[in-house]
Amino acid sequence: MPQTKTPTLERLLLPSVYLLAACFCAVFAASTAFAESREIRYPETKRVDQVDVYHGVEVADPYRWLEDDVRVSEQTADWVAAQNEVTFGYLKSLPQRALIQDRLQELWNYERYSQPFKAGGRYFYTKNDGLQNQAVFYMTDSLDSEGEVLLDPNTWSEDGTVSMAGFNVSDDGRYAVYGVREAGSDWRHLKLMRLDTREILDDEIHWIKWGGVSWTPDNRGFFYTRFPQPEEGAEFQSLNKNAQTYYHYVGTSQEDDVLVYEDPANPDWTSGVFVTEDGRYLARITTKGTGSENLFHVRDLAEPYATFVPVIREFENDYTYINNDGKTFFFRTDLDAPKGRVIAIHLDRPEPEHWREIIPESENRLTFVNMVANLFVARYLEDAKTAVKIYRTDGRYVRDVEFPALGSANGFGGRRSDTEAFYTFTSFATPPSIYRYDFLTGESTVFRRPNIDVDSSAYTVRQVFYKSKDGTRVPMFIAHRKDLELDGTNPTLLFGYGGFDVSLTPGFNVARLAWMEMGGVFAMPNLRGGGEYGEAWHEAGTKLNKQNVFDDFIAAAEWLIDNKYTSNKKLAIQGGSNGGLLVGATMTQRPELFGAALPAVGVMDMLRFHRWTAGRYWVDDYGSSDNPEEFKALLAYSPYHNLKKGTEYPPTLVTTADTDDRVVPGHSFKFAAALQHAHKGDNPVLIRIESRAGHGGGTPTKKRIEQTADLWAFLAEHLDMEIVPRVERDGRPQG
Repeated sequence: MPQTKTPTLERLLLPSVYLLAACFCAVFAASTAFAESREIRYPETKRVDQVDVYHGVEVADPYRWLEDDVRVSEQTADWVAAQNEVTFGYLKSLPQRALIQDRLQELWNYERYSQPFKAGGRYFYTKNDGLQNQAVFYMTDSLDSEGEVLLDPNTWSEDGTVSMAGFNVSDDGRYAVYGVREAGSDWRHLKLMRLDTREILDDEIHWIKWGGVSWTPDNRGFFYTRFPQPEEGAEFQSLNKNAQTYYHYVGTSQEDDVLVYEDPANPDWTSGVFVTEDGRYLARITTKGTGSENLFHVRDLAEPYATFVPVIREFENDYTYINNDGKTFFFRTDLDAPKGRVIAIHLDRPEPEHWREIIPESENRLTFVNMVANLFVARYLEDAKTAVKIYRTDGRYVRDVEFPALGSANGFGGRRSDTEAFYTFTSFATPPSIYRYDFLTGESTVFRRPNIDVDSSAYTVRQVFYKSKDGTRVPMFIAHRKDLELDGTNPTLLFGYGGFDVSLTPGFNVARLAWMEMGGVFAMPNLRGGGEYGEAWHEAGTKLNKQNVFDDFIAAAEWLIDNKYTSNKKLAIQGGSNGGLLVGATMTQRPELFGAALPAVGVMDMLRFHRWTAGRYWVDDYGSSDNPEEFKALLAYSPYHNLKKGTEYPPTLVTTADTDDRVVPGHSFKFAAALQHAHKGDNPVLIRIESRAGHGGGTPTKKRIEQTADLWAFLAEHLDMEIVPRVERDGRPQG
């Protein structure tokens, strides 16, 4: 699914401690004048006479050849090199880029920990010292003792592009399985370690994309799901179909793994299995897209000849397994409850008329339920802010978990026998702190807090509500420095997603913190298509209703302008993956509304997206050009197909990566080529193509800093921002 689905800091300084030196002003003014006067010469891009016919409608696709993988096609690789030469040359010449990158490096340089988790009698966590490309994995016997390094991905490659992707410990604590992925690809391979000796075993499992592993109670092996090996040269573009579930015995070769389940009659369906916490049942969950609807089967492991028995037989609703009391299974579901509720199903009476409601639907979206300390931990969204409630297994309310401010809390993982859990709380200007929650007392205590010299009180976060085109009430978070004046001159970054039931909540992000420190406003609306208000909110932004998402985003931009936060020349839009589609669609529909656009790894060709890698899953949200009615809706907003020759588009920096095998880079290649062909005027319309990087996951810190510096320097140039040197405490400007 396209997803998008985020430092010891120096002191964050308010304008009163900024110094604008006269010499810097002169250099800045001269550099800006030079940048505005230069002419960008885009590489010539070949146009081909490719026309497809969809339901009687002819649709031109002049850049079809740019779909070819750069590792296979020499002409695509040459085009990428030519575009990058222009783009990186331009970005490096921006007068404020070096200053921005230096500050980003300072901001990023702080210790970052993950929440610890307990497995096999030990605790595990990751830590990044600050500027390490990848986080290091640690193990400890006690939370009071210092952890020891277990795995350091920074030693796996010179450029930091090989990362860890998942970690799972056997119940007896003897073995660990961990994933390794290269260059940000969704593909990963699994390796095994003996935890007592730290020995890396010879076991290696390939062609894994999503899902984890599940150990059997005897700890002799585990289940996993994989895809067939693609043809050579098609690894980053071929459709992911015919998923198969296998069982691997520790110490054996993958070729000897036992096929547990496959469904050749339904190659688009994907199944995964797991062993229930009590070790009694093997459960199988089957999905067929990005929608939440699923099937659920169980097999009694105590019966040697047992087969899978259906519990949920139809793709009609979401049934997310929580835990089980023997034969009583608990699920979070949206059946007769668009915002979610908890039900119980007994295996001896699995018919719907025997199902019991445990926690009823509330006015807020129920997003997550876990069972820890024999209690339900239920996480809700209240207007996109986190609320957590504790219930007994019979549904009786126990208490709320109290949080320090408006923000997001994630975590609360654990086992039924645990009495503690960890969670992270964060907000836009509040670095993430890790808390330990005691289920016996109901108290939260700070476990780890970043050592950051940041004055969160210097920033403000508020939530507003505005009306979209059809009158729908949409929430939006706005964060900025407190000294902001509502005079319509503030550079503003409007970020959105709006799809796949994904909810955007307040969270700390170094790049956004730097943006606000620079004097920028950060705005994040909760668009339809997301999951903030349940399934009805999600469906209101899917398929034939997708235009609602773009209308919501445009209305957010207009609200910010009308309420004097900014003006159209000072307003930039940003989004990645499905959010890249959002930016592409809105900038083609309303090019005059925005001062800059940053579409990242976007789905730009809405007629052909389902032909590559995971694109077939997205039909649940987007529809398909194979359907006549959905084709019309897709063609009406597809960014690639709606660029108009002779139109002045805002300054645009498209970003993608050569090994993105989720939203293949051909989307961005074709869009950028078409944009350069159609665009009229002096505004730069560029594409930045990262090497050895994917859809975002596993990207090294160094690359993150460099790309953010490019983005913010691009916005500073075109939103007419004046970035000034930061002042040290002795009053002298730091260059």
